[in-house]
Amino acid sequence: MMGRVTVVIASRDRAVGLERTLARLRALSERPSVIVVDNGSTDGTRERLARAFPEVRVIPLERNLGAVARNVGVAAADTPYVAFADDDSWWADGALARAEALLDAYPRLALIAARTLVGPSERLDPMAAFMAAAPLEGADDLPGPSVLGFLACAAVVRREAYLAVGGFDPVVFFMGEEARLAYDLAAAGWGLAYCADVVAHHHPQPGGDRGRKRALAARNRALTAWMRRPLRVALAETAPLLRNAVTDPVARTALGQFAVRLPRALRGRRAADPAVEAALARLVAAEARHGYSPDAAGAAGAPASTAAGGVGRGAGG
Repeated sequence: MMGRVTVVIASRDRAVGLERTLARLRALSERPSVIVVDNGSTDGTRERLARAFPEVRVIPLERNLGAVARNVGVAAADTPYVAFADDDSWWADGALARAEALLDAYPRLALIAARTLVGPSERLDPMAAFMAAAPLEGADDLPGPSVLGFLACAAVVRREAYLAVGGFDPVVFFMGEEARLAYDLAAAGWGLAYCADVVAHHHPQPGGDRGRKRALAARNRALTAWMRRPLRVALAETAPLLRNAVTDPVARTALGQFAVRLPRALRGRRAADPAVEAALARLVAAEARHGYSPDAAGAAGAPASTAAGGVGRGAGG
């Protein structure tokens, strides 16, 4: 059956992994439409997909737009709901049908954060476990605990709400791009909920430069804070960048990137939303109670209060 959920994937130079993901999506009973936004790949991604997956719509970009490439896919979708995947993630059979039913039944629901199973052992992602503990409790008009964080590779969105708040933004580019989107959806009155019966699989590639990832996450937390958080928070998030740059060349590079991007972040700055700030304060307290930390998060890569998940390269990093 063809449902009302389109799967959007942004990918760059990961043709082999992307083919595995598309094979998994092709096998789903929901038979979703799939849009791949090719983020300026140079590894023959477009040609390979044309041969192996002619049913998949591929939107080629001439340059790498990072997470913003997903906006291109969402705009091109002709369904009311969009599920994101990466070249190392896919949806469980029945998950998209369940997401569609929930979004139909709960009109204020703008985003579903899925229960995410990591790797062949299918361990529960630490960020999903934290969200399942309901640190923000829930609301009568939402199907699960309220959240202010999610993993982009394991989320389903209401297209109308996503586009209304601008989707992912180019200031952050990728890694931690979820935070500003979550804050803006909540500030606009939309609901975000963790739904354990909507299941995604995530098989991140081992290895990678963890130092670079940490530096990028710190850069993007600071940029997001300057766009949406109170001044005291923005200053506090910037301080580690300045401190670590003294001795760490990777952090020094991240600081330089932060400085280049800061003017654009300031041009897009909005006053902090009091309700969002109150919820973030509750999340910080809950992180301490639950022992949730970036080191414990593993693949999630950052505290749930900053919503900085998705540390893979799928969107173009």
